[in-house]
Amino acid sequence: MKRIIASLIIIGMIAAISPILFAQQSNFNGLHMNMGNLFRLSHAKTRSISPENFTGEKGKGGMSTDGLAAKAARDLGQGWKVSPYIHIKSKETFVLAEINGPGAIQQIWMTPTGNWRFSILRFYWDGETEPSVEVPVGDFFASGWGKYAKVTSLAVNVNPGSAFNCYWVMPFRKSCKITMENLDDKKMTLFYQINYTLTDVPDDAAYFHAQFRRTNPVLYKQDYTIADGIKGQGQYVGTYMCWGSNSSGWWGEGEIKFYMDGDTKFPTICGTGTEDYFCGSYCFVVNNRYVEYSTPYAGMPQVLKPDGLWNSQQRFSLYRWHILDPIRFEKDLKVTMQALGWHSGGRYLPLQDDISSVAFWYQTEPHAKFPKLPDRDYLEVK
Repeated sequence: MKRIIASLIIIGMIAAISPILFAQQSNFNGLHMNMGNLFRLSHAKTRSISPENFTGEKGKGGMSTDGLAAKAARDLGQGWKVSPYIHIKSKETFVLAEINGPGAIQQIWMTPTGNWRFSILRFYWDGETEPSVEVPVGDFFASGWGKYAKVTSLAVNVNPGSAFNCYWVMPFRKSCKITMENLDDKKMTLFYQINYTLTDVPDDAAYFHAQFRRTNPVLYKQDYTIADGIKGQGQYVGTYMCWGSNSSGWWGEGEIKFYMDGDTKFPTICGTGTEDYFCGSYCFVVNNRYVEYSTPYAGMPQVLKPDGLWNSQQRFSLYRWHILDPIRFEKDLKVTMQALGWHSGGRYLPLQDDISSVAFWYQTEPHAKFPKLPDRDYLEVK
């Protein structure tokens, strides 16, 4: 009897994981690796772009003789960390990477100096003229308030002292172009590395997108828009939010809503509260204080508190990655979040807070044109 029960349990476990195993086997081509298929061989080509190899070409790394660290390496010469970083001048756009496909970006590391809201990342797939990613660098790496906070998640890591890491897989078929624009009045220094693979891309692979928005303040009795006008088939995979509270009391009573495939007045998916969406509960409060947390799929890694002088507002940094529960859509998608607190007498209070966000999703191309990125003064965190 015990053997029969044990056999049934094993059969059930195999049935439960077989779709995952099948997905690993059927999609395996070097595009995406995980602990379940690291042992499998592939003909994919691994490449990396950095200031020590701007093109990522095979056998072309560490060849610089006149990089920005040439003076430091003068006693050692070529091959001894001559070009580990770049400078991007004020108001200049620098091309970080140009890659011919097919292939996929697998990991990005960088540590930018200066104001993280004034450095704009843009990604272009397959020769498109409108970017599929257009986000200030801090917000892209879940650090929108411009101050370090450790983030430990599957999609994004932020490590001491200002190390930004991204693990979103970003396939492309013909080409990839990544740029950084410096909106600041002074030059910035950037160490960076972009790791990628050259390999076949499956027919059903969609393109990575990320879009920044900010509303300060949110209009009274109006929902904050995280994303709108997304057209095509795809899946929504993540939200990052900077939430600046402009009033006393609890600020996160509002619901997230996903309007998809023709939804009008009412959404298909409606959450139950802001902290619920970010996988927390009861105002993120334990023992009468906010508690920061960072987990593989969701977190509130940063709470900036008033200091009694110039820093007068409470500010929160939040992320939610839909890695195991992507929001799939066939034709269109809109995502909103309510800003909601409490009136006296136990009544909801529509808030007028300072909110900015990044929406992350995959979709077929072409994508709808993004709204115009706010100018530098509106981007700035004060």
